[in-house]
Amino acid sequence: MKKYDYLVVGAGLFGATFAYEAMKRGKSVLVIDKRNHIAGNIYTKEEDGINVHVYGAHIFHTSDKKIWEYMNQFAEFNNYINSPVAIYKDELYNLPFNMNTFSKMWGIKTPAEAKAKIAEQIKELGITEPKNLEEQALSLVGTDVYEKLIKGYTQKQWGRPCTELPSFIIKRLPLRFTYDNNYFNDRFQGIPMGGYTQIVEKMLKGADIVLEQDYFKLAKEGKLNDGTEVSWDKLLFTGQIDEYYDSCFGPLEYRSVRFETEKLDCDNYQGNAVVNYTEADVPYTRIIEHKHFEFGTQPTTIISREYSSEWKPGVEPYYPVNNDKNNAVYQKYADKAASDKDVIFGGRLGQYKYYDMDKVVAAALECVVQEF
Repeated sequence: MKKYDYLVVGAGLFGATFAYEAMKRGKSVLVIDKRNHIAGNIYTKEEDGINVHVYGAHIFHTSDKKIWEYMNQFAEFNNYINSPVAIYKDELYNLPFNMNTFSKMWGIKTPAEAKAKIAEQIKELGITEPKNLEEQALSLVGTDVYEKLIKGYTQKQWGRPCTELPSFIIKRLPLRFTYDNNYFNDRFQGIPMGGYTQIVEKMLKGADIVLEQDYFKLAKEGKLNDGTEVSWDKLLFTGQIDEYYDSCFGPLEYRSVRFETEKLDCDNYQGNAVVNYTEADVPYTRIIEHKHFEFGTQPTTIISREYSSEWKPGVEPYYPVNNDKNNAVYQKYADKAASDKDVIFGGRLGQYKYYDMDKVVAAALECVVQEF
C-alpha cells in the first residue's frame, strides 16, 4: 500500500499548480489523468517543429503581475499579441470590433462617424427591453455588426438560434473607437516559447503521475491500473462535479468542441493564427494556424478547424453552460461539496465556471492558501 497526502485528479493547469505548491510544502502527491498525456486542455505537442495546440488556441493574458511572474518561472513567453480576423462571405474584418472593423464595413474614417452609424442603427430598431440574445446584441451594436460578425458565430457556438438564447449571455459587447486590433486589454500577453506542456512537466516534477487512469475505478477498487494499492488523505478533483456526486441533483450542461487538424504542404495558409468564420453556413467556428503563435518559418504548416457541439456523456466537456437553470443546479452541488471536508473541487469542471488561464492559476493558488 502506497499512501499519499493528496490525490490530484486531472493533470491540467489547476491540478498541476496545486500539486506544485503542495510538494513545495513537503506533501506527497499522486496525480492521475484519464487521458494519455499531462497538461489537460493546454496540452501542446511538437510536430514538424510546430507546437500544436491540440485542444484549441490558448493565449496567456493577464493584468495580474504576480500571476505573470509566477508563470514565467516555468517558461519564457514571447510577445505574441492576439489579433484575430473574421471572415463573413467574401469580406474580412479585424477583431475585436474597432475602427479597422468599422472603416472596412462602412467606408468611414473617424470615431465620430462610427459612433453615429451605430447609434443610427440602434435607434431605427427601437428595442427597449431585449427579450433574447439577438435583441440584446442589436441594441448594443446595431444591425450590420450583429448580422455579419455575431449572429452566425454565436449560433454555431451555442447550437441554437440567437432568438432562443437568453439576453444575459451578452451583457456587453466591447466597441473600440481606436485602430487597435489587440483582442485583449490585459497588460501581459504571450505564448510560452516551446509550448505549454513543458510548464506542466516542470510543475509536476516530483509527483507520481499515472495516465489513462479513471478516478472512479480507482476509488472503487483502491488500486491503480497496474495493481498498485494506494490511499490518500485528501482529494483534489478537477473533473465534473455533477459526475463526482453521481448526478444526484441532475446533470449539468456543457458545450464541447471537436477539432479537425491537418498538415498542409505550404508555408503559410491563412496569414494569421486565428481566423473566425462568422457565417452560420460554414460549419466550423474558426481555423487555427499553429505556427503563427510562435512566429514560425517552417516550410509546412498545421491548421485546426474547430466545431462547436452539444456535450453528451463520452464526449470531452469544455465549457459550462452558465445559464440560470444550470447555475441553480450547480449551487446544490457546491453546497454539498462545502460539507465534504475530504475533497477539494477546482477548475472549469470542478467549479462549473468559465476560467481564463490566469484565473485558473489564481484560483489554484487561492485554494493552496486556504488549504495550508
